[in-house]
Amino acid sequence: MELIDAMRTTGTCRYFSDDPVPDEVLYSAFDAARFGPQGGNRQPVRYVVVRDPARKKALADLYLPPWKGYLAAISTGDINVGALDKTVQAADDFAENLHKVPAIIVVCAEMAGLHPTDTELGRLSVVGGCSIYPTMQNLCLALRDQGVATAVTTLLCLSEPAVTELLEIPEGFITAAHIAVGYPAKGFPTKLTRSPVEDIVHLETFGSPMYASTAG
Repeated sequence: MELIDAMRTTGTCRYFSDDPVPDEVLYSAFDAARFGPQGGNRQPVRYVVVRDPARKKALADLYLPPWKGYLAAISTGDINVGALDKTVQAADDFAENLHKVPAIIVVCAEMAGLHPTDTELGRLSVVGGCSIYPTMQNLCLALRDQGVATAVTTLLCLSEPAVTELLEIPEGFITAAHIAVGYPAKGFPTKLTRSPVEDIVHLETFGSPMYASTAG
């Protein structure tokens, strides 16, 4: 499919069919994903594909408690996700059935291959992810090209020590995300809702719109 079409329809899938994703489909996606941009061509990203029912269940059991806590905070209004009720319900259904997805891909990264430059700024450090997440997004797009849906979550990173033990991830590697992978049970979205370009692009200084709003 066309790249732009893939970009505009690679949303977060919450409902997957039971059909397994063949090895050759995954291979093709991993092969394309590895060309994602990264600092110094260090190539820190590694993947663990989890298909074993017992391991998927163990990951799902780690996922559910923090999700339910998050869901409770949404219900009380302590957290405002700005999402429709049906979206929150779909996310809850996803959490309850995570162990049933055909595969969970655990995205790992070698710490020696990361070079965060924002650790001394007194705020959340995010720069290290620049050598991880472009490659991960390549993977999602490459899977979408083959009709495979994905859902990226970082909630399981809260349980990194347990995940590391479960999957025998060696010292020196971190978990950066988990991706549920499978064929979509309800098809792909034809239109994703996102903020318009006019609201998110500034010229020269933040707050100075580059493009005039066409609203109203």
